[in-house]
Amino acid sequence: MPKSLSLQQTLDLLTNGEMDSMGLMPWGSNYTFLTKVTPKGQKAEEDSEQYLELLGVYKPRRGETPLWDFPDGTLCLREFAAYLVSDVLGWDIIPPTVLRNGEHGFGSVQLFIENDPNQHFFTFREDEDTCNDLQKICAFDLISNNADRKSGHCLRDVNSKVWAIDHGITFNADYKLRTVIWDFAGQPVPRELTCDVERLSAEIKPQTQFGKAMRQLLDESEMRALQKRVDGFLKIKNFPSPNRYERSVPWPPV
Repeated sequence: MPKSLSLQQTLDLLTNGEMDSMGLMPWGSNYTFLTKVTPKGQKAEEDSEQYLELLGVYKPRRGETPLWDFPDGTLCLREFAAYLVSDVLGWDIIPPTVLRNGEHGFGSVQLFIENDPNQHFFTFREDEDTCNDLQKICAFDLISNNADRKSGHCLRDVNSKVWAIDHGITFNADYKLRTVIWDFAGQPVPRELTCDVERLSAEIKPQTQFGKAMRQLLDESEMRALQKRVDGFLKIKNFPSPNRYERSVPWPPV
């Protein structure tokens, strides 16, 4: 996030600002646009100190490639659901994300993270300063049932913080976990992360604000499966290990 903006200000700007597409981003299987987001009514010639601009990653619903195992038109909803879960956990691993209409219709818009494209999980996995963030991402992927945690879906920003992106194929009711992050397999989960997941478990209930919001994004079978994964996580309290009967690594891995 820009240092001058709070989280809420960033979310408000992503939700309500004027979007100006800068073109398609490469390598994606779905239509993904880099977009400039500015406050409504702001003029380009305004004083540089007052000028405000964010870069966002816009994924319109109608640009989603149909998948046999995920309902059509739901990938953008899952992007937003992933952000909501990360927010409730307090882990700050997913960039601010909103749902809104844009040039190509309804979709998700996520804050673009400035990063070195040559840096990804495989290049910084052994750096001590990334361990805490990577443990959170590993735990998050189990909870969200992430079917596509590639190395390139882990970004390190200019301040060395690691972010997780691309969560369109998450929260399936069937087991789908495929990830390159197996470094912590079988290790105990740090107590502070377990406490965060305990808080998430309480918030999943249908009567909470978070629970109601999630049920607008996922169907009831997916919400039941989410609760089951959270309960299993709290019971076992270890990081997951690869499933010998399932493909456990996405392709391509980067």
